[in-house]
Amino acid sequence: MTVDSAAESRTHVRRKREEKRAEAHRIGIDASFIDHIVEAFYAKIRDDDLLGPIFAERISDWPPHLARMKAFWRSVLHNSGEFSGNPMLKHLAIPGLQLEHFERWLNLFYETLREAESHPAATELVGTRARMIADSLLTAITMRREGLSGGRAGKDLPYV
Repeated sequence: MTVDSAAESRTHVRRKREEKRAEAHRIGIDASFIDHIVEAFYAKIRDDDLLGPIFAERISDWPPHLARMKAFWRSVLHNSGEFSGNPMLKHLAIPGLQLEHFERWLNLFYETLREAESHPAATELVGTRARMIADSLLTAITMRREGLSGGRAGKDLPYV
């Protein structure tokens, strides 16, 4: 790759990131929206009979976790590039995760989105991204446990 084509590539990537962020902002997905969603969602998680104990075993100091989740969602929704970590490894290390856990996670997430909805397109976009993430995590966990037969593990997850 030449210096000119590398510079053009970086410019293209930067422009696409800016376009993605601008579109998200246009439908109300700004940093304060993400902060609110993360705070409200994890408050529900902590109170949930199924998911609360799983999180309680792993998270004792919530503010740093919430800050990481806000950075994660800004990276997902604004392509900010600020999150570093490996959510897949974290979830693979949790024994016993099943479809029911991811269904509950998504249903709580969708409920939180609908309560905060500022624009239907925002709910659709964020909900679709959340489902893709849940599908990816569940599929990897199931394939590790069951092999290739787990490759469609997330097919029955709910949609927003």
